[in-house]
Amino acid sequence: MKTEILPDLQESAFLTDTREENPYQDIFHEGSTEEYSEAIESAKQVVRNFLENNKKPFSGISPAALGSIFAEVDFDTPLPDYKSLFEEVETLYVKHATAFHLPRYIAHLNCPVVIPALAAEVLISAINSSQDTYDQSAGGTLMERKLIDWTGREIGFGPDCDGVFTGGGSQSNLMGLLLARDYYAMKYLKHNIKLNGNPPEASRFRIFVSEKAHFSNQKNSSLLGLGEQSVIKIKTDSRFRMDSELLEQAIIRELELGNIPIAVVATAGTTDFGNLDPLAEIALLTKKYQLWYHVDAAYGCGLLLTTKYRYLLDGIADADSVTIDYHKSFFQPISSSAFLVREKHQLGLIKHHADYLNPKEQDYDELPAQINKSITQSTRRFDALKLWFTLRLLGKQKLGEYTESIIDTAADTAKIIDKDPHFELLSDSDLGVLVFRYINPGQTSYDPCELNQYIKKSLFNSGEVLVASTKVNGAFYLKFTLLNPITNLNDIQNILNIIKKHGTDYLSLN
Repeated sequence: MKTEILPDLQESAFLTDTREENPYQDIFHEGSTEEYSEAIESAKQVVRNFLENNKKPFSGISPAALGSIFAEVDFDTPLPDYKSLFEEVETLYVKHATAFHLPRYIAHLNCPVVIPALAAEVLISAINSSQDTYDQSAGGTLMERKLIDWTGREIGFGPDCDGVFTGGGSQSNLMGLLLARDYYAMKYLKHNIKLNGNPPEASRFRIFVSEKAHFSNQKNSSLLGLGEQSVIKIKTDSRFRMDSELLEQAIIRELELGNIPIAVVATAGTTDFGNLDPLAEIALLTKKYQLWYHVDAAYGCGLLLTTKYRYLLDGIADADSVTIDYHKSFFQPISSSAFLVREKHQLGLIKHHADYLNPKEQDYDELPAQINKSITQSTRRFDALKLWFTLRLLGKQKLGEYTESIIDTAADTAKIIDKDPHFELLSDSDLGVLVFRYINPGQTSYDPCELNQYIKKSLFNSGEVLVASTKVNGAFYLKFTLLNPITNLNDIQNILNIIKKHGTDYLSLN
């Protein structure tokens, strides 16, 4: 008779406790291959359940309801077997995990992932290489470096480019501003910030960003000791892109005030609108005023894969540094990101030698060490292997086709929303973000912000559709973020109809 552990999962060897025979079977080694195989098979079944049982992107469970179950967890009392463990994790996590792969998930910058990258995750976790030095990773180091070189060529950088995989876009943006700060201090003030801290002039350093740029710019400026006051926000045009004329005016104004412009951060794909700043125009201004030019392409990096829309990144090759998030636009599992510089010697500004890890006398052409390029991670997992699996099996063209289909679907969706009298579209998108709100053209006795807040909350509580939201000039709007090539116009129309239903419900109650 078979004992059911999980749906479709037969009795496991875990039900027989053999720890007395092999007290180290829990440790991954040559004596635990059977236990490892059984654990992976059980995990695979949970993933199958997740794919087969999720018909909506979220269960709708409240934090209070879920939290009450967590209150029963006692870490001082281990579970008896894997059956109990997987049942617990399904209850606490899997059954309520957000299903990013479903077409009705259309909220944040979470892409569905490709299967080759998931296969790579198995190797990454089991072999557990650390990417800081060659003697801890060997081929992993060379794979990462080759992928950085490939990405640099796709950006348009020359053979002197370099970079490193990072934990995410915010970390990469921090590296861009750190190099901008240290480069200016070293070149123009002859001051080594790494050794001596910020110079007195640092209080006058100024960094220019779009008013729609990522919030990490303010956080990173604070971390760098420059304060949020160092960030000058530039107003945007009608499509919410940085206005290059206003940028130049702001640079001149800060110079006249006695402040010190050091960098411009351009956004290649804003979180709220999916539009790209005029990269080529900004590049000319950074050259004119001798400023560090960082491009935050965490979202828009997917355009590197395309033929049809690659022109939107014109000007990115002139950047001094670039942020890339493969886990936003290359269909990679979290985390998979990178920071690249056009000239590799700039990374020397952050290099620090430790005798036990990367001694100064070591020949780094002979024994490369990626830790010399990282600012916040010593031990660092081999995330690059996921991208390697993806490119080697699927290729750039396939990924590019996915990206182009997403952009095309977003453009068609914008037309549908714009033509519908029950919706107000704020802007179209270069990529796949559409900001809009539900309205009732025949009624004026309602607050549109309260109406759309009600819709957003109702959708989340039911879990049937997940959309995002934002505020523009103080007004509340709904937001679609299209990152799934499977999502089609029928899905979009169904989502819009559900939004209308909740909007109608609100108006009938008020």
